[in-house]
Amino acid sequence: MIALRSVVFETLFYVWSALLALLYLPTLILPRRVIVMGGEMWLRSVLWLLARTVGLSHRVEGAGNIPDGPVIFAFKHQSAWDTMAVPVLIPNPAVVVKRELLWIPFYGWYAKKHGMIGIDRGRGHNALRRILKEGQDAIAAGKPVIVFPEGTRTAPGARVPYFAGIALLYRELGLPVVPVALNSGLFWSRRSFVKKPGCITVRYLPAIPPGLDRDVFMARLEDAIETASDEL
Repeated sequence: MIALRSVVFETLFYVWSALLALLYLPTLILPRRVIVMGGEMWLRSVLWLLARTVGLSHRVEGAGNIPDGPVIFAFKHQSAWDTMAVPVLIPNPAVVVKRELLWIPFYGWYAKKHGMIGIDRGRGHNALRRILKEGQDAIAAGKPVIVFPEGTRTAPGARVPYFAGIALLYRELGLPVVPVALNSGLFWSRRSFVKKPGCITVRYLPAIPPGLDRDVFMARLEDAIETASDEL
């Protein structure tokens, strides 16, 4: 039954997404706010489909830990669900994503118009400079910056090194960083077609204030995210 529900969700997801991708084409020449509104509507509808077909919903904890004003969010990344939910959880974000995602027809066009920040991790310092420039532009435009510091999806309990881009943004932007833990990988695995029913928990943790030494910041960030995600 779980597998059948997953098939129903996948079918509806692709049909609905393809339909909207075509209907949204005129928005590419309209102001960015139209793309932002349309993208949020699409993602809310996808999460609604997921809840109705698979029985997978989500809840948010610790919203009071989000400080007022400009901020950087550092999200744990376990599942494709994370990238779909972020623009719903945090309105009008600038999300740092793999550059290859911006090459996908339709999705990439809308993502660029939305203001997603593409990173080519193979370009080293050049990639970091681009992240910093686009991160500065995003903050100046009033958009929170979203980073997945692992750079890839990891299974629950697994750990990979956090990439240097988050430390650069933290230091140069001089903003608080909100660590975000979650357990989406328990329900939507990165290597499985099956989506399990349940309730994903997204937990905002106390913000890390600006001004810490790089190594202290990275250790504090990783410990906060990984410890809370393991608890979930």
